[in-house]
Formats: sequence, C-alpha cells, structure tokens
Amino acid sequence: MNGRASDPAPWIEMLARAGFVAKGLLYATIGILAGCAGLGRGGETTDTRGAMTTLLALPLGSAVLIGLAIGLFGYGVWRLVEGIADPERRGTDAKGMAVRASFVARGLIHLALAFSAVKLALGRSSSGLSGQGAHAMATAFRIPEGDWVVTAIAVAVGGYGIYQIYRAFGPRLHRDVNEHEVEHETGGWLIVVSRIGIAARGIVFVAFAWLLFRASREHDPGRADSLRDVLDALARLGRWPFVATAIGLIAYGVYQLLSARYRTIRTGARALG
Repeated sequence: MNGRASDPAPWIEMLARAGFVAKGLLYATIGILAGCAGLGRGGETTDTRGAMTTLLALPLGSAVLIGLAIGLFGYGVWRLVEGIADPERRGTDAKGMAVRASFVARGLIHLALAFSAVKLALGRSSSGLSGQGAHAMATAFRIPEGDWVVTAIAVAVGGYGIYQIYRAFGPRLHRDVNEHEVEHETGGWLIVVSRIGIAARGIVFVAFAWLLFRASREHDPGRADSLRDVLDALARLGRWPFVATAIGLIAYGVYQLLSARYRTIRTGARALG
C-alpha cells in the first residue's frame, strides 16, 4: 500500500469512527440513567455493563449491542495500532513509550468491552469489566506492598483526571480536531458541550482516584470496583452536583460523536501493509 506512514487505512479509520460512536452511546446511556436517578425519575448509577444491559432491553436490543461491540472492537484495534505501529511518531523515549503503552492498554480494555457486549447480546452471563476490576484490586492487595501499588495507581489516575480538566479549558479541544471546521458546520455550541464533557470525565477520574487512595489506606478492594462506585460517591455530594456530573457524562458522549465526525484518524497505512 502506498502513502505516508500517517495516511489512514480506510478500513481501520471506519472502525475507529464507529468506535467513537459506540463510546458516545455508552457514556450517554450512563449519564442519562444517572441523571434520571438524581432527579428521582427512575434510572440508577451504573457502569458500562449496566449501560449495555439497558441497551439490550430496547427494541432490537441484541442488534444494538452487536453494533456496539463492532464499534468497540474497532476502537480497540485502532488504539492497538496507535501503540504498536506508532503512526503519530511518539517515539521510543520514556515519554513516548508511556503514551504508546496507554494506547495499548486502552485498546485491550475496549476489546474486553466488545467481548462483554457480544456475550450479553447472545444471552450469556458476563461480569464485564466491573467484575474484572474487583478481581484485579483483590489481586493487587495480595502482592507484597500491594497497598502502595494501588496508591501509585490512584496518583496516576488522579493526575490523568486533572489533566483532562485542564484540557477541557485549554486553547484547543484536541490537536486532531479542526475546531474551525466544527464551528463552520455546527456552530460553537458543540465545542462548548464537548469541553463540559471532557471536564466531567476528568472529575470522574479524580473521584475514582480518591476512592482508590482510600481503598489502599483501608485495605478494602471493594471500595472502588467500577464506575458505579464512583457515581455513588459523587451522589453523596448532593443532588445537583450529581445531576451536573450526569449531564457532563452525556456531554462527553456528544464529544465522542464529534470525534467520530471530525477527528483526524492516523493509523500508519504503510505499517499496516
């Protein structure tokens, strides 16, 4: 295949954009359920598996979940390619390898989510990532100095959350999103909503880091199993802060849809053959 190393391979670009749509649907569903719970109109605090279960209950829910799984699979493959083929030229120094490792980790997480979606669509029991998270936490506490390992993870997660909040108010939404194109086609409201969503997700990461830190200090692996635990903790701050967070998660879902339409996808066509 000819072309520059950063040219998108059409098949993987299509899968990546489908992945952003799938992520948008998941975040929006989680946010809607949490918002309804906060307003006393049904709903619940839930995680990705809970969102998938809700989607499964819709008309043609199995087909919706299969489509979701395809999108999540595509996103996972794209992230793996980013980490391994390095189309963005992150390099092999410490910083570059750390970023590429994060891409690979995100890829594996979304492949696991895709597998969970398929199992649910086929009517098979699936504990999802929440069950895997609980198992991973319990395992971490069993290793020597496991408390400090969890503390280090909490610091990393909290740092990432703070970075997300900073990025929400930074001069650019994302280096691979042409804001002028977005504003020309949709107006500035989509950029504003996306920034709110990024900030809300950052707050969720900071809250998760705090739960991880408390779990490490209290040696309690059940304190921070999943996104549901984070939302439950935020709900204790009060009704309106919780509803605002839920709206923010819906806004982050909108940002994922913006990414599906406007983000530049680099896949390294030459590296893919």
